[in-house]
Amino acid sequence: MTRIASRSWTEVQPSRGKHAIPEGLWLRCPGCSQMIYRKQMEANLSVCPECGHHYRIGAATRVEQLVDTGTFERMFDDIESNDPLSFRDLKSYRDRLLAEQIKSGQIDAIIAGVGFIKGRQVALACLDLTFMMGSMGSVVGEVLTRTIELATERKLPLVIVSCSGGARMQESGLSLMQMAKTSAALARFDDAGGVFFSVLTDPTTGGVTASFAMLGDVILAEPRALIGFAGPRVIRQTIRQDLPEGFQRSEFLVECGMVDQVVPRHELRNALARLVDYAGG
Repeated sequence: MTRIASRSWTEVQPSRGKHAIPEGLWLRCPGCSQMIYRKQMEANLSVCPECGHHYRIGAATRVEQLVDTGTFERMFDDIESNDPLSFRDLKSYRDRLLAEQIKSGQIDAIIAGVGFIKGRQVALACLDLTFMMGSMGSVVGEVLTRTIELATERKLPLVIVSCSGGARMQESGLSLMQMAKTSAALARFDDAGGVFFSVLTDPTTGGVTASFAMLGDVILAEPRALIGFAGPRVIRQTIRQDLPEGFQRSEFLVECGMVDQVVPRHELRNALARLVDYAGG
């Protein structure tokens, strides 16, 4: 007869030590230093329930939070960089792109299409910080331009959510050209009577700030978002002066007139829906 070896109760039970709790369930908020339950934070639109710190989120999450369920029609997701400069730093640009695509599940640093925000149809583009820090290369510029042209053709309000480290250095001058390309498309959109709502999130910097992000008819920003061209350290070293407290944060820029309103993430859908109504969309 086959004998089945028995094991003690302690051998089959999970460890009661410090590793019994899976990693990543809790995190320390950088805003208030409180330990918060990750799932609670994510259910709260990735905002700390204690202090309101806005965590950075990817473009797919942003679209999900903004548009009405099941209404988003994604477009222009077949455009991919062909590395025209054969650029290489620590590794080739092609390899870097492939690694980012595998990590993020996106072709490039943008998601765009048409959807409804509380029943109002809009053309929507969201930059994706999870893909090379949302940097703007040729693909981002092309998708943005096509989205703007789609909004022009269909006479739709345009919403662009920016979060970016700026131009993509691996594409050099081709990346910088996207600043002019997107700005020109917005000028044509404006000439056609279109209305553009620009939403700035943490961070919005570099060539993105220096082009389409600051060209909105109405510019909204999330609380405490870093918004600027060069970083504070570079500016401080250049002008050799101490910078005001909160420099380049959205609240400071409202006071300076560069941003129209700071809108918490929970209120963003309502704010955009109201703006579309005011614009007659």
